[in-house]
Amino acid sequence: SGPAGAPAGPLVDNAFWTSYADWRAGERHGTRAVSGARPSLVIDVPAGRVDYRDPHTGRTTAWEYASWTSPEHRATVPATEVIASWNAATPAGTWLQVELRGRYSDGADTPWYVLGRWTSGDGEGDIRRTSVDGQSDGRGSVWTDTFAVDDAASGLRLVSYRLRLTLYRGPGTRLTPAVYRIGAMASDIPDRFTVPASTPGLVRELTVPRYSQNIHTGQYPEYDNGGEAWCSPTSSQMIIEYWGRRPTAADLAWVDPAFADPQVCHAARFTYDHQYEGCGNWPFNAAYAATYPDMSSAVTRLGSLTEAETLVRAGIPLITSQSFLRDELTGAGYGTAGHLMTVIGFTADGDVIANDPASPDDAAVRRVYRRAEWETIWLRTKRYNAAGNVASGTGGVAYVYWPAEPSAVQRRALRAVGLI
Repeated sequence: SGPAGAPAGPLVDNAFWTSYADWRAGERHGTRAVSGARPSLVIDVPAGRVDYRDPHTGRTTAWEYASWTSPEHRATVPATEVIASWNAATPAGTWLQVELRGRYSDGADTPWYVLGRWTSGDGEGDIRRTSVDGQSDGRGSVWTDTFAVDDAASGLRLVSYRLRLTLYRGPGTRLTPAVYRIGAMASDIPDRFTVPASTPGLVRELTVPRYSQNIHTGQYPEYDNGGEAWCSPTSSQMIIEYWGRRPTAADLAWVDPAFADPQVCHAARFTYDHQYEGCGNWPFNAAYAATYPDMSSAVTRLGSLTEAETLVRAGIPLITSQSFLRDELTGAGYGTAGHLMTVIGFTADGDVIANDPASPDDAAVRRVYRRAEWETIWLRTKRYNAAGNVASGTGGVAYVYWPAEPSAVQRRALRAVGLI
């Protein structure tokens, strides 16, 4: 059937493998495709055994492994950046690695780049979730969760890629990860300090729980110094709970009972990237959301607030990444080099209704931000920082979470933005 997904716009190409036919189409070494309501990829007969020295614990452990490599995907957009995302279950004592190998526009291939070593847990028998620094071939590099061409102005682009999944388990066990979805967003967003404002097209507000990251300031500083840095997991938890999913009381038993909203502490712990030393790894947040029952997720880029309206119209809120000076977003009351918040609706004037976790308390989380200001700070790739120097913007990065069995209306919206 080929990978699900389609261009979300002329600057973005999404491709995802998720069906039984998709899993069978790949190159398998010790993995097998499992059919059913939610097809998956699992370990069948391990292809071998390997020792892994965990850089964050210092422990070396033997693991059995098996792999699956996707067919080559030729992007509709020759890309300057590629971001992968995946949905999987990893029982204690299992983990997975996601790699990308691309082909440049001049015909040369990249090496296999690690885009994440991931497990949902952090127990005694688990590795520590981690990105991998220091990966470059002098033409392209991996920056935590993003492959990027080093010099976009040179005209060099990534024209195609393959993804490789390696599944790991303790030797001699019957355990296996189950991967339900893997894919990537390839994009070529031009350098831009401003974007044209879109025309308002929707008046709707979704009822999304409100959680403040700031009430967690100083809590669990081992996770990126505490709640003041938890915008991403706080946003993720709001949207997960919008869909009716939440951690169990047993899941939260480790949290100090004196702390409000313990599920936000939980989300921070289980999105934490031990190399990045933060909770803002985009694919790790999406993968965390998909550990809840029958949830799907992806990291993508959207082209405008019109595309955000397409999702909200279908009842799907989204999480967006942006950076701005204090005076660039009226009413925020702060500036930031990088911040995640949610889009939950639009006013009659077309302004954005956001649940902004950088708020003094839960009641203050709901904000209304001016449409044109929001669109600029979210979609631009270049900006001026407080020192007056040119800094980067995310170019429209968004996380989207939705039920594994979406309604017909939701399915149409997700297809319209290239996510299924």
